[in-house]
Amino acid sequence: MGLYKFRPVPSGRMGTLWTLASIRGAALLEFGCMGHMLYGRVFLERIGVSDACRLYATHIDETDVSLGGTERLSRAVADIAERDRPRVLFLLPSAVPEVIGTDLPALCRELQPDHPDMRLIPFGCGGFDAGQYRAVREALLLLAKTLPVDAEKTARPTFNLIGSCADIFRFQADAAELVRTMEGAFAMTPLCVMTSDTSVAQIERIGGAHINLVFRREGLPAAAQLQQRFGTPYLFARPYGVQGTCEWLEQVSQITGISPDRSFVEGQREEALRLISPALPMFRHIIREHPERGRISAGGHADVVKGIMSFACGELSFSKGVCWCDSPDMADEELPYFTEAQWTQAIGSHGKALLMASGEALDWAGRGTELQIANPDVKWRLNPYEPPFVGFRGAVHLTNLWVNAILKEEF
Repeated sequence: MGLYKFRPVPSGRMGTLWTLASIRGAALLEFGCMGHMLYGRVFLERIGVSDACRLYATHIDETDVSLGGTERLSRAVADIAERDRPRVLFLLPSAVPEVIGTDLPALCRELQPDHPDMRLIPFGCGGFDAGQYRAVREALLLLAKTLPVDAEKTARPTFNLIGSCADIFRFQADAAELVRTMEGAFAMTPLCVMTSDTSVAQIERIGGAHINLVFRREGLPAAAQLQQRFGTPYLFARPYGVQGTCEWLEQVSQITGISPDRSFVEGQREEALRLISPALPMFRHIIREHPERGRISAGGHADVVKGIMSFACGELSFSKGVCWCDSPDMADEELPYFTEAQWTQAIGSHGKALLMASGEALDWAGRGTELQIANPDVKWRLNPYEPPFVGFRGAVHLTNLWVNAILKEEF
């Protein structure tokens, strides 16, 4: 691992933890160093995840490492089963057991008969070869393979939201906006918001939904698995902007065969356009008279960056600045991956154009964090009711952020 001024790309262990930690009715046991889980818990509390999955770590010492001992894990599993009685216990590996070759799935198979009322599910991606987003993808897929039970479709149309996880900035607000929009447009309620607002019981019933809404590309394998088993169609998209949200609703309608409530959709559309309209003359003036300030640059999760830029450039006519994603696995010709050295150089020579990035990057650049769209953060985020970025209300929120950022530079 090289030297970093800020932080390395988050490990697979962190991606798995951020995916599982918000699931109620479960416990999670890390076979690894106790300090890892303490730091992980602090991050989760800072972003508003608490009182969900019960989090534990075994601790390991030199004897465990040198001799490959697993007695601590067996004792911890038994203690959790007696103390908490969770329906499911997730087993999370860390780097040291992965490197020395501890076979966590085999250990789970050995221990499972002793705990018939608690299901043991081992996860991977604990080593140095897997990054955050790969771990999120594999964790969502494993949940979709192991927890759902056979289920008939619900009497009234329902949906699942797949890929709302704690590693995405403002994940709770974005999920809530999509739930609100689906309820208003189609009278459809969610069976499972996987995984930011769900429980083991809700994941078990996930097969009863009529459509799966995939909120990030890491959720695609899980959606394909659910389609294969339950025949549930899925839509992969993050709806940004007014027109973008209307188009997303039309796609949902085409897949489900359910016509949206036109009065709701048109009412939301008109309200968003009405609230946005006062800012449009200023945007046109800036784009025409000060084109260097009419650019927007952005860095973060690839789906978030592409969605926000589609609204900014496609609907509001901003020009595209320097854009990058924070994972080499998601890079393409349109959106490259930037290392720490590359994004610091890009931000350092950015000028007065609008910049949306992680809280850490914005703070380093001496800018306010109002335009933050990615982690790592520099603040606590205890309020799940903050304005979203997606949907109709997200379009209004983004417009409000941009007009105030322009005014700040003006004065």
